[in-house]
Amino acid sequence: MDTASDFLGLAGKHVLVTGLSNKRSVAFFIAKGLKEAGAIPIYSVRTEERRESIQKLVGDCPVFICDVSDEQQIARLAEKLKAFAPLAGVVHSIAFANYEDGFKPFVETPRKDFLEAMQVSCFSFVELANALRPRLADDASLVTISISTTTMAAENYGYMAPVKAALDSSVVFLAQSLSESSGVRVNSVRAGLLKTRSSAGIPGYADAYLYGEQATMRGKGVTTDEVASTALFLLSPRAAGINAQGIVVDAGMGSGYFQQDLVRKATAPE
Repeated sequence: MDTASDFLGLAGKHVLVTGLSNKRSVAFFIAKGLKEAGAIPIYSVRTEERRESIQKLVGDCPVFICDVSDEQQIARLAEKLKAFAPLAGVVHSIAFANYEDGFKPFVETPRKDFLEAMQVSCFSFVELANALRPRLADDASLVTISISTTTMAAENYGYMAPVKAALDSSVVFLAQSLSESSGVRVNSVRAGLLKTRSSAGIPGYADAYLYGEQATMRGKGVTTDEVASTALFLLSPRAAGINAQGIVVDAGMGSGYFQQDLVRKATAPE
């Protein structure tokens, strides 16, 4: 890539992308943007089966296996990434919630399910950051994918909102902790409702998405590509002044709930 056109300053740099599952995932769009910027994505996925499917999407790019529920696998991933150091960035796009038994009221959340979601969706970011510290460039950027708000009680999202709230808080503490010995930055992209394969597994998500779309200021939901573009900016040196932040990307949804059309439909339905 011509350095004059390298606006993001990522050309030739290695970036670890976790959580790529399919062509609709946020991680896929981020990786696509990294390639377009001349960066070199490296991938980690949870299983051998997933690696086989992802390898078909990413060609010759390295794809490693790392089940983040196993701290030994995180340590092995860090060791394997020694060959790609220094890493310019890490994308944490991993989340899991067990809905196999169907929707339950929040107060009935099973302990096992909550703790599993916390480990995979939140604490794995902390563990990856710690394990990868020796592999990071001094100005590396760590970016995780969160949700636009964790203080709105969307019942069908259940216990994942508190888990994401913990992730948002972890961003701040990680940024402070890493700043003691490096210039590494830590931020999150707090995405609005998206059409992804994982979101399709949330009970009642389709109706929530359609409602949320009406609350956006443009009458159209935020796209996965728009979320990925924000992540790309945060990964780049262009965002060097942004640290310990959660950037909301929701097309104005969080500020649009009192638009006249929504109020009318709720108070005077036809």
